[in-house]
Amino acid sequence: MKILVTGGCGFIGSHTCCELLEHNYEVVIIDNLSHSQEDVVDKIKTITNKNLKFYKGDLRDKELVDKIFRQENIDAVIHLASLKVVSESVKKPILYYQNNIESTLTLLEIMTKYKCKKLIFSSSATIYGNPEKLPIKENFSLHATNPYSSTKLYIEGILKDLYNSDNEWAIAVLRFFNPIGSHKSYLIGENPQDIPDNLMSYIVGVATGKLDLLNVFGDDYNTKDGTGVRDYIHVVDLAVGHLKAIELINQTSGIDFYNLGTGNEYSVLEIINAFEKVNNVKIKYIMTARRPGDIEAFYADCTHAKEKLNFEATKGLEEMVRDSYEYAKRNS
Repeated sequence: MKILVTGGCGFIGSHTCCELLEHNYEVVIIDNLSHSQEDVVDKIKTITNKNLKFYKGDLRDKELVDKIFRQENIDAVIHLASLKVVSESVKKPILYYQNNIESTLTLLEIMTKYKCKKLIFSSSATIYGNPEKLPIKENFSLHATNPYSSTKLYIEGILKDLYNSDNEWAIAVLRFFNPIGSHKSYLIGENPQDIPDNLMSYIVGVATGKLDLLNVFGDDYNTKDGTGVRDYIHVVDLAVGHLKAIELINQTSGIDFYNLGTGNEYSVLEIINAFEKVNNVKIKYIMTARRPGDIEAFYADCTHAKEKLNFEATKGLEEMVRDSYEYAKRNS
């Protein structure tokens, strides 16, 4: 099969491309490089010792997307391309709606034209909002709390309508929790372009001297140590989840939704302590007030992905924090 990976030079995309190539899929990437670097293409080739095709451009460029499908004979699409910084989406909602939704509509239009009806869509666990109970199941009510998650929720609705209009489509919607870590080669990993927007990027920033200290927002939550709790998954595990989804949609039609996480509860302090212990480094942090809108605890029930995709995360917290820091040290 030949797979088009949109946003294939990004953090999740690059790791997914490696998994695909190592399992003998052909890979074509389209990426506008707004939050990634073109040298990632060569790094993917180095890691896998395999070739791939790269097109620099925006998914909203209908002529370019049409050209790719016309020239490459695409069998399926993994759609990872989107703007994804929650805080930025609050400040620039129009940008997020234009980019994330318009690009998806263009992609779906061209896929329909070329009768390519196999799609994996990268959604987000943020669409669950503040869940009423834990762990979070796929059939929970959905509630976007910012423009970024709104775009993901709208696109999920578009995909439901698309499948209802044409039952030949095979669509897997993957709701990611919090990916961290890096490939074991340490050639690819997460590279925040500006101020980090997630906990691990902040911790790594402090560890490498790029940031002075870490603010821990709230120590009075009803959790094991008072700090917020989240579900973290190694990015390589997440990439394997995409591989499992490709295998499934290649066998059957339909649309289904999957949580990709570990199901484990990690508090902010547990992440910090594990990072310090595994990497033998001290992280300077201070306790500050809760941030408005922050959620106390948030972690997945991954039963559906295990039963339907035959997917289960295998990498633990020690590996996640080690790989995050090792990549940062080698690429800072």
